[in-house]
Amino acid sequence: MPKPYSLDLRERVVRFVEAGHSRRAAAAHFGVSVSFVVILMRNYRKTESLMPKPSGGRRHSKLDPHRAFLIGCVAEKDDITMPELAAELVTATGVQVAPASISRWLIRNGYRFKKNAAGQRARSTRHQQGAPAVAGQTPAADAA
Repeated sequence: MPKPYSLDLRERVVRFVEAGHSRRAAAAHFGVSVSFVVILMRNYRKTESLMPKPSGGRRHSKLDPHRAFLIGCVAEKDDITMPELAAELVTATGVQVAPASISRWLIRNGYRFKKNAAGQRARSTRHQQGAPAVAGQTPAADAA
């Protein structure tokens, strides 16, 4: 990850722009991008600070505070779908998240399972030799 520009450079850019020069001229003069100068000036006028925003670090999921609820729902009904789990989360806590987010959160927390209707681990039919067709579907060879 790239390092932020130095505080000294930031101060010189702000002084240059406040002296009456354009932001594009400041970018050309100091050899930085126009977007850097525009964003720097916007943040400086808003906060009056030249400090760069913190970078990196661990982002926390908004599902972490609802860990007990989610784990309880999965333990209570082990074949619950992600849309059902998302709907239960909204009704119980008011937190709305996409089903895919819940799925990724469960995988990060050690819940990795995928089962088919027969209770066996699911596997793509194209990887199995002579796999039967899914109920209600006809093989492509029969349709021709």
